[in-house]
Amino acid sequence: MSKVVLVTGASSGIGRSIALCLHHNGYVVYGTSRSPKKYSDLPFTLLALDLHDPGSFAPALNQIIDTHQRLDVLVNNAGAGITGPLEDTPVATSKQAFETNFFGPLALINAVLPQMRTQRSGLVINITSIAGYMGLPFRGIYSATKSALEIVTEAYRMELAPYNVCFTAVAPGDFATNIAAGRFHAQVSEDSPYHKNYQATLRLMDDHVHKAKDPQPMADKILRIIQTNKPKPHYRVGTGLQKFSIVLKKVLPQRIYERLIMNHYKL
Repeated sequence: MSKVVLVTGASSGIGRSIALCLHHNGYVVYGTSRSPKKYSDLPFTLLALDLHDPGSFAPALNQIIDTHQRLDVLVNNAGAGITGPLEDTPVATSKQAFETNFFGPLALINAVLPQMRTQRSGLVINITSIAGYMGLPFRGIYSATKSALEIVTEAYRMELAPYNVCFTAVAPGDFATNIAAGRFHAQVSEDSPYHKNYQATLRLMDDHVHKAKDPQPMADKILRIIQTNKPKPHYRVGTGLQKFSIVLKKVLPQRIYERLIMNHYKL
């Protein structure tokens, strides 16, 4: 029996690549989008779901479970980017980022867990970010949201182990997606003390995305994880340098690592 998989944010970017890869490998794939009617060209079913609206969860989940009597895998991919100096980012905006990248995915996890516990099996894959392993200048809130999702994955993993429900987090580096176009940018006036450095860092971040590779390696990794009997708590997918940056943070003195990050962003 083919596993039934739900991939959030599957209309574009990494989520689209994951959903297409799983579909072509014989899985029963459902994706989500806030506006599914805009994407009629996809070969898998796209359901309406908004992480900011928990009321949208039940119709989507009920359609899957009523049809298949099970849900085997949840890929929590939907999220949003946010940049800006921390001092210039309104607290309300930071809370909104956490709603999208952290509290929304948690609410969806909690909505699927009763079914997974009942069937005594399930896998939840949280898509985080390599940026979640470090505080990055002008991406502090984004890093914090993804770091929080990494850590809570570990807690869920232990709490759900007695019910044979596994959790893992997959942290991508930079891939060629539309995240830059959909990213929220804090309003920074020209007289802000951060304006010059922020604009330079923003250009550098966008350049990294534009030069990045197609997200197919992320899709391939998700496929392999689903096919693994005992997934690990954490995976990282990116360039050698991106993954090595996590190792460096563990082994280098803190001040030296901080200086490397600042030099990278030319601060």
